[in-house]
Amino acid sequence: MGSNLFSLDGKVALVTGGSRGIGKMIAKGYLEAGAAKVYISSRKAPACLETAEELGPRCIALPQDVSTVDGCKALSTAYLAREDKLDILLNNAGAAWGADFDEFPESGWDKVVDLNLKSPFFLTQALHGALTKAGTHERPSKVINVASIDGIRLNPQETYSYHASKAGLIYLTRRMAARLIQDNIVMSAIAPGAFASEMNKVARDQGDEIAKRIPGRRIGTDEDMQGVAIYLASRAGDYVVGETIAVDGGVSMASFGGL
Repeated sequence: MGSNLFSLDGKVALVTGGSRGIGKMIAKGYLEAGAAKVYISSRKAPACLETAEELGPRCIALPQDVSTVDGCKALSTAYLAREDKLDILLNNAGAAWGADFDEFPESGWDKVVDLNLKSPFFLTQALHGALTKAGTHERPSKVINVASIDGIRLNPQETYSYHASKAGLIYLTRRMAARLIQDNIVMSAIAPGAFASEMNKVARDQGDEIAKRIPGRRIGTDEDMQGVAIYLASRAGDYVVGETIAVDGGVSMASFGGL
């Protein structure tokens, strides 16, 4: 197997939330690992198109808001107009909301839970046929959900819907994986810790201070995220079904109050 163990040669991937942050890190990593094409989607079309241009001709922008079931179906239709099968789906699009318990609004609940928990289910459902067509017993297709360590341990911030959605996504990954493996589709998840991104502005703007509270003494790098995403998407991860891998420098093992 050797050098082919982590290769994505010839594979086609679709990355939601791919215009920035963790999604962009992974899209770039997939291209560098040899993916034939990486489609990226995000709600803001200009950012999506700009990132695709930056990452090169094998990166194709498919701008779409996937926060609704109709949006998920629209992205699936746009993808299937260009490809007939899908090797790797990375459900990364997400949102967060923080507010005091007594003031937490329904809008902050619905926006976050719909995008973080509902959309991965319905986008995977919409692309089920393309994923099934790509997968075999020997080389299954892959669906990778981006959860969070906030789904594993408490964050001291009052992000109620975010905590609930990411914890739910981890268990949804297990439930869906048990069904999809029947169709030669392997589903797994990644639970990132502190990575510099638009969503995690604290890690982005106060990285050195945050690093002091991380057992590994640093925030995550692009390579840390790319490594686990390539592992799960490649031959190396073919036998990892329904698992969630924390990529957090040890934070999820530390006591409450770290981040």
